[in-house]
Amino acid sequence: MIRALTGYSTRHPWKVIALWAVLGVALSALTPTLFARVTQNQAGNFLPRTYDSAAALGIAEERFGMNPDAITVTVLVARSDGKVLGADDRRRIESGAAKLGKRRVIMPRENDMPAFMVPDRSQTPRVAPALTAPDGSFQLLSVELAGNASDPGVQGVYRAFRDTARTEFAEAGMRTGFTGALAESVDTTDSHELATKIGGALVTVLIILLHVLVFRSVLAAVLPLLAVAFIGFVAAGAVAGAAVLTGLKLDASTPALLNVVLLGIGIDYLLFLLFRFREQLRDRPQQLAREAAGEVCARVGTAITSAALTIVAAFATLGLATFGQFRSLGPAIAAAVLVMLLGSLTLMPALLAAAGRRMFWPSKAALRQDAREGRAGRLGALIARRPAAMLLACVALLGALTAGLIGIRMDYGHGHSGTRTAAADTAAEIARTLPAGVSDPTSVFVTDNDGGTLTTGRLDGLARALGEVKGVGKVAPTVLNQDRHAARIDLYPTADPGSREARDLASGPLRAAVAQHAPAGTSAHVGGTAAILADISTAVDHDLKVVFPVAAALIALILLLLLRSLLAPLALMLSVGLGFAATLGAATLLFQHGLGEPGVNFTLPLVLFLFVVALGTDYNILITDRIREEMRRPGSARFAVARAVRYTAPAIATAGVVLAGSFAGLATMPGSEQMAFAMALGILLSALVLSLVLVPALAALLGRGLWWPVRPGAAHAKAGRPPHRTEEAAGEPERVTSY
Repeated sequence: MIRALTGYSTRHPWKVIALWAVLGVALSALTPTLFARVTQNQAGNFLPRTYDSAAALGIAEERFGMNPDAITVTVLVARSDGKVLGADDRRRIESGAAKLGKRRVIMPRENDMPAFMVPDRSQTPRVAPALTAPDGSFQLLSVELAGNASDPGVQGVYRAFRDTARTEFAEAGMRTGFTGALAESVDTTDSHELATKIGGALVTVLIILLHVLVFRSVLAAVLPLLAVAFIGFVAAGAVAGAAVLTGLKLDASTPALLNVVLLGIGIDYLLFLLFRFREQLRDRPQQLAREAAGEVCARVGTAITSAALTIVAAFATLGLATFGQFRSLGPAIAAAVLVMLLGSLTLMPALLAAAGRRMFWPSKAALRQDAREGRAGRLGALIARRPAAMLLACVALLGALTAGLIGIRMDYGHGHSGTRTAAADTAAEIARTLPAGVSDPTSVFVTDNDGGTLTTGRLDGLARALGEVKGVGKVAPTVLNQDRHAARIDLYPTADPGSREARDLASGPLRAAVAQHAPAGTSAHVGGTAAILADISTAVDHDLKVVFPVAAALIALILLLLLRSLLAPLALMLSVGLGFAATLGAATLLFQHGLGEPGVNFTLPLVLFLFVVALGTDYNILITDRIREEMRRPGSARFAVARAVRYTAPAIATAGVVLAGSFAGLATMPGSEQMAFAMALGILLSALVLSLVLVPALAALLGRGLWWPVRPGAAHAKAGRPPHRTEEAAGEPERVTSY
């Protein structure tokens, strides 16, 4: 199958290139609209209805008509001179709110973007008076917009509404402040706009510069990026189209994460092909470039396929998760990686066949062997001479980082950007006179089980009991739905809704009070942001215990089938497991113990496990596959390890740095600093420490026994090395050159 794909692509390169170009252009235009149809905004909707907060969210949508895509912005309106609001001021505020609630907000559009590529988020907001400060210093308005807080179109609508509201109330001598998840997201995005643009540009420059330095070629630097871009367009379109057809709902962060993953692994795979293609042209200068491309891609395609399948298997296990955000993310990334694999086995071979030796233009030296000993050759020789010392050094480094796991805590908050925003200042002003949860209340939903009607009097006992719970600042009047079969009691906690205190309050004392004081014949559920985050923490804890062992077992099975060995897969799995622990420990050490953050982001262990283990296994597969190939030749096992490192180190090191740089670019996205640091460090450890030092050192120590029960090249090993290789005969591996 692999040889058929690569063979056809190298025989008919221009047909393959044209097909991918057409698909890439077409899907790049359709994908934004498709993703807009399948993204889901409420985190609670990713929870099964068996969770209390998810059941409460269902009642809010079905009985109270809550829009599942709604985002609430709290607007503070106060006199510009700081005086207490009077009766005339309140009337002007109500009049201004009524005008804003009737005015359609048009989404601003970028001039360089065609209209059909950007979903229109224009809408008329729902604006209603909320609360007045006890001292009369300000009044709050509740503004409801539809969409996702991270959607650029929704953010544009919010900015337009904010500017209009400021102008409306400024004419009446009022000042305004805005807070809530959307306001915070926009303020943070605006403050990081320049850094995000610079970060993206630096990642692109890094990738191109590395390619130029390694290959000394313009085409080899640009073509892989273009190839990955077109394959990425097709992969993203395939994921969005499949989600539309199957009804799968994706988190709004999925497209951005797909872009980073596909860029990283796509360039990895294309780099492996480029390095091996150059090696083939150097070794056989008389061979036709098209034949060389076909031979190389067929040979390397097996290792790339196995590497990609480890990622697919790892992320496919997320389908077992109870938390829907994980359950949808897994199949999405798995499908995208399969498309990237298909592109690596078709488009890149076609580009190599079409470009031939011109791929390394304008450098003429790129295809000539360098007689000087390079860094990769010296590293391979060092590992072959001192495998035990190199192995101990790696274990010591990884063990020291793993020690950071002591006292690790999970943070289920919203994350922060480290920048003080106007939204945060407004929230602090409100919290000085009203409970901190006033802009995002915790709600108790009550439904009647007997088909009767509910009354406020019947629920007074429950409302009083909730008001007596420590941590509840205020209880709003009970609200009945239209048919009086359901009721809502809003609670305003004194703690921030995203804090641990609010989560503990919702999942502990509040649910206990509801269970004890709910009237007979009714069902009651605690909902709201704090309750949802508490249930997400429970779901994630469960999923970690299920996904980790299943993913590890699947990856081990793939390694077993690929390497046809019992010992080698075990060694590789232990190495990537140690790399995962070291990476998570380093993140804990820096952010929790060093910077004093509440803990590591709750999604970090699972995502890090999947990426570091799966992608780390990619690099391990490539180095072990080359070690086995070299061990089939005459000579000692240590000499084979030295040659494998010499030939493979440049590709793995370059790919690791490129992928780490791609993940580091996430640091410019607000709230993604932990993820960026951990992913970049994990990839660097996997590529530079595990794959290029630890695994080769282990192979040098175990020799051909690493492949037990099969021993590749054992007969050749007994025969010894060719006579002219005198260094190895003296116990020293042959010095080898590097690119």
